[in-house]
Amino acid sequence: MVDTMLRLRALLRHTRPSRNAPRPAGFVPHGLARDALARNGLVPDGLVPRGFVPDGLVPDDEVLLDAPDGRLSPVLAAAGRGEHGPAAALLAGTREAAEWEARDGYVRRLALFARSRGEWFDAWCAAAPDSPDVLLVGAQLAVDRDWASPARAELLRRAAPSVAAATAGGGGDPVPWRIALDHARGVRAGHAAFERLWVEAVRRAPHHYGCHVAALRYLAGACGFEGTSRAECHRECFDFAERAAQDALPGSLVQALPVRAAHAYLTARRSGPAVPRERLDAAADRALALSAGYAPADPWPAEVRNLLVHVLVRLRRWEDALEQLRLIGPCATSFPWEREGEDPLARFLHVRAGVRLRVASGLPPGAGGPRPARPRGARDPYPPGDRTGRSGPRDH
Repeated sequence: MVDTMLRLRALLRHTRPSRNAPRPAGFVPHGLARDALARNGLVPDGLVPRGFVPDGLVPDDEVLLDAPDGRLSPVLAAAGRGEHGPAAALLAGTREAAEWEARDGYVRRLALFARSRGEWFDAWCAAAPDSPDVLLVGAQLAVDRDWASPARAELLRRAAPSVAAATAGGGGDPVPWRIALDHARGVRAGHAAFERLWVEAVRRAPHHYGCHVAALRYLAGACGFEGTSRAECHRECFDFAERAAQDALPGSLVQALPVRAAHAYLTARRSGPAVPRERLDAAADRALALSAGYAPADPWPAEVRNLLVHVLVRLRRWEDALEQLRLIGPCATSFPWEREGEDPLARFLHVRAGVRLRVASGLPPGAGGPRPARPRGARDPYPPGDRTGRSGPRDH
């Protein structure tokens, strides 16, 4: 026991404290086995201590996956009791106040909830079949239901009437057009058809984050489609994302679009000329600046911060990754972690522990680290429901 404590204290003396964080006081026990950490490349074998530095991170048992915000939580509780009134009031409020980003996230989560517990939504449809909010949730639900199927393109064509009804009744709302963009990607619509939808979307909200993400996913999925090479595809993704970020308002989540392009590149099977490291780092730096403008543990930028950690780990920027993990606090998100296994929360905690140990070890950059991999058989890393909740098994 004495030898163990001496070794841990010696390790602490070489730990470099991260920005805005107190120097670690010691190690606390953790359930991850040291051999499992080394086996997965989180830190080199023989340098994994039997605990790790707290470093301002919340305990594992306080981390929640896709936790709803204060407005959505009571609505989901009411829906669980079969009541649709709170959901109707929430979406009507976002529509009247033109809170398009919040509306987009709430629609995704309500559609996700309706997939498993749909009685409340059936009652809402019966009570207000022509409500633009009902049509919107119905369109999202219709697209989500068939997204994970191997016959997705064929099955999603059946959702076209629901999507068309939502866009027809949406007025100035861009969210129906975000759903239409996702639907077009799912049925493998050509560029011309997609561009017509994109024009309608940006005419309603030029800087809507959800629509920009849908467009970027379409571009990322176009590799090898309509004669587009992988190298051209990734270059087009970065060009689109960087232009959108430059035009975005300060604090807009569209500022994070380049880091999404970086994630698509870093997790793809690549061929042809590589994207320069400087461009990847610039994407991460822009997302870091965006994240710094939000409060710690804020659920709104949580998905961007989770995605940014994934990219920083790939780039082996360990201290930046640890700082983002502090800012994430208890707000883990399914995307991007569910791409790497059936339990995204476990994967998040596993990578978090590895990053913490990697910084505590004081090893030089590039000496080992998490190596997340795309699971075999994964068809599409970007389903339509990855903004605030899971849309299907291993979809993200």
